[in-house]
Amino acid sequence: MKLYIVISSAFLAFLNLAIASDSPPNILLIMADDVGYECFSSYGSKEYSTPRLDALAAEGIRFENCHSTPLCTPSRVNLMSGKSNVFNYFDFGVYPKGEPTFANHFKNQGYATAVAGKWQLLLDDKGISPQEAGFDSYLLWNTPNTERARYWNPSLEQNGEILDLPEGAYGPDICASFLEDFIEEQAGSNTPFLAYYPMILPHNPFPPAPNSSDLNSKDDKANFIDMVNYLDSLVGRLVDALEESGVMENTLVIFTSDNGTNADLTSIFDGAPLQGGKGYTKDHGTHVPLIVNWPGRIPGNQVSDNLIAFSDFFPTIVDAAGMAPKKISDGDGISFWPHCLGQEGTERKWVYGYYFPRPYAESFDNKYHHWEVRYARDKRYKLYGNGDLYDTQEDVLEKRVLDPERSSRAAKRARKSLQAILDSYPDQGRGVDYSRVVGERR
Repeated sequence: MKLYIVISSAFLAFLNLAIASDSPPNILLIMADDVGYECFSSYGSKEYSTPRLDALAAEGIRFENCHSTPLCTPSRVNLMSGKSNVFNYFDFGVYPKGEPTFANHFKNQGYATAVAGKWQLLLDDKGISPQEAGFDSYLLWNTPNTERARYWNPSLEQNGEILDLPEGAYGPDICASFLEDFIEEQAGSNTPFLAYYPMILPHNPFPPAPNSSDLNSKDDKANFIDMVNYLDSLVGRLVDALEESGVMENTLVIFTSDNGTNADLTSIFDGAPLQGGKGYTKDHGTHVPLIVNWPGRIPGNQVSDNLIAFSDFFPTIVDAAGMAPKKISDGDGISFWPHCLGQEGTERKWVYGYYFPRPYAESFDNKYHHWEVRYARDKRYKLYGNGDLYDTQEDVLEKRVLDPERSSRAAKRARKSLQAILDSYPDQGRGVDYSRVVGERR
């Protein structure tokens, strides 16, 4: 007598998920370049279309209060080291040599690691290479060996060699293909992987993207809108690669951006014009998207207003991977993994910021050569080291300093608590050689 057993597809999916949950998860960490929260349809934009990220947000969690630093390199150092820039930031384009990264940690835990996109952490005489940062393989722009072209006919370095690419090659496509191949290769092994995708898009210059209807367009804003949409499609390609390789159910996908949108661009958000704030410590310079997705682990349709700092990413992915907490010297990150699961966890009450992007510039302006500044903020108020307090909800552009004596009780309480945060951090950057700081503030 033969016995036939019918197994439903739902049961097989459950079985696969149960097996996957016993294995160390894969990590795909994606960070866009120069684009704020206002440029994503999942955050309410009507001007930009980002359907693949919308889907990840709908099936996972979207954070509405994530704050980076205002500029590229500071955010990268903050993200990769798990500590505020006041402890370890040296100079623009430099990652402090000897400072462990999240890739070093995951590699030490047996993960295969890869990075593709924009580096900007190594100069000829200082900084660290991708290998020193813990990556087994890489394909990068903005290393000492690459030239300036990043989009059409780009200069890209792959594992020590400059690629010989065909005419008309598009840099972001090449980087996405590299990670697609990495995902496919690792899916066939028993080794978990960490893929870091610091995207090239959509930083200026703003040439037409492959999806642009006019490939000769000189309209920066129209091209930027296309670039953001194309960024979204590249995220979708990697999600498709995870699904096609059968590892989506065991992969944590995180999407964010390194800072706000270029200040030369203005978008319509909530029915009003909103100028990009890149380079500035105001909200539009630091308020970035954060979407986290893991099918079957992270409940869908979640929206959180919890404060998130870039120092939090390192401890969060360690927590999500089921590893013991990593002790980070001077680390000030808090894992937001419990919040992703719909649990209480430890809620961050404040974010500390330190910004001195080019300490050795000849002069300091109010943007890319910003003077040294420290600040602490909660969900509403922001206090600077010079004593200026702002209500970021009523005065998002920080035009009105709150009077210490005549402000509300809530503002006075915030001033006291935020001052205690500032006092708990160093007065100056520990990585800065102040004997070389001779620039004048304009």
